[in-house]
Amino acid sequence: MSEEKKPARVSTIHLTIGLDKSNIPEQINWEATDAEPGRHQSNAMLLALWDHQAKTGMSIDIWTKDMTVPEMNLFFYQTLNTMGDTFFRATKNKELSDDIRQFAKEFIEKVKKLEKLNAT
Repeated sequence: MSEEKKPARVSTIHLTIGLDKSNIPEQINWEATDAEPGRHQSNAMLLALWDHQAKTGMSIDIWTKDMTVPEMNLFFYQTLNTMGDTFFRATKNKELSDDIRQFAKEFIEKVKKLEKLNAT
């Protein structure tokens, strides 16, 4: 059995989800040791975790009932772009990273077209 490594330092992220009587998220608050001190508010979060042993991903996706569709569209666009950046840092695969960012660009262009159609 291998000995478990002790980290040089520990960083903590604490999430608090406020729910209404129907268990619908109303508030998302977070605090982190590496962020500005205090509780921070958010209207949506996407958390993805990788289980090395099971070779499977798990995600926790939460948004408040106050999150608007335009905000969600922008949130997904920004998240997709960030995923392209993260994928590049993790793999150094520029071609696939660019593909992810290109998809994000096409996504937001389609969002803008749909928003224009719905506005008329």
